[in-house]
This record gives sequence, C-alpha cells and structure tokens, in this order.
Amino acid sequence: QLSCLLKMVTLHGIPKDLDSYPKELLLFLSPSDYAATGSCRQFFTNVGEANVDVLPREAPQRQQLLMEALECLEIPGTQISEENAKVLGRLVCDLGGDYIRSSGGRLLKDLSQCGSFLPEQEEAIRDVLSSGNTTFGPPAAWSAFTLSQLSGLIPVLGHSILQQIPK
Repeated sequence: QLSCLLKMVTLHGIPKDLDSYPKELLLFLSPSDYAATGSCRQFFTNVGEANVDVLPREAPQRQQLLMEALECLEIPGTQISEENAKVLGRLVCDLGGDYIRSSGGRLLKDLSQCGSFLPEQEEAIRDVLSSGNTTFGPPAAWSAFTLSQLSGLIPVLGHSILQQIPK
C-alpha cells in the first residue's frame, strides 16, 4: 500500500511537502529522490522515526537504507556517535554486532526499542553490558531503575548477567 501511495504522491515529481506525509512512505524512496526537498541527514532523521518493521529485516530496501544512512552520515568504521544514533533512530536495530561493540553503551537506549535481535546482535549487547563500561555500570550495581531503562534488552541479558544483578 505504501509503495502504491508513493507512486501516486510522486507522479508529478517529489512534492515539496513530503515531510508532511507518513514517515513510512520514505522507506520506499531513495535519498537521492528526496534531495530536492532536503538533505540526506534530514531524510534519514525522518526514516529513523518511521516504523522500519513495515519492511522485513532481510528486505533489500531496508538493508540499502542502512547502507545509505551510514554513507550519508559519513560514519568512519563501526563507531556510531550518540548524535548519529539519534539520526538513525529505528535503523539502529539493523546494525551488526561489530557496530554495537565498537559504539559501547551509546546504542543501548536506542537498541532497547527494537522488537527483536539477531544472535550476533544479542551477543554484542551482552558483551557491552557485561563489560560494565556503560553509563549503567556493571550488572552488580544495577537497580530496578536501571532495569526499567534497559527493559527492551532484558530478554537478551542471559544467565551470566542476570546472576550478577542484585535482588
């Protein structure tokens, strides 16, 4: 439905008020198409606010969006800043384990909003959390408040981390 709507909306070119349409529409648009109405950074800020789960995780369009976002944001290597994580929004859910490890705790808040993870992402999240080198500190120092902040990541924690959390 969204791809059909996009065809109708863009029939006579990209409308100047594209930002007023549902953000999910942008998932079917290329950043180069959007260039006439704004920057690629603005495009990916809007895409990051969209429900990316409209596209299956393995969909080529979704993978292409992540690659183009990383290129647009000129992210060198695998380290994502908090500012860039904010722009990526829900696309953070598609980052591989190497990005999660390299970025340390900076991605945890954004990752906690993801619906599911691949095994390599889960392992990377556990590595980052068990290192204790995050704003949350080591699991042995966590409180109920910490767990509420990490609520979306609780299913990923694993037995070794859960054992360390004080009752």
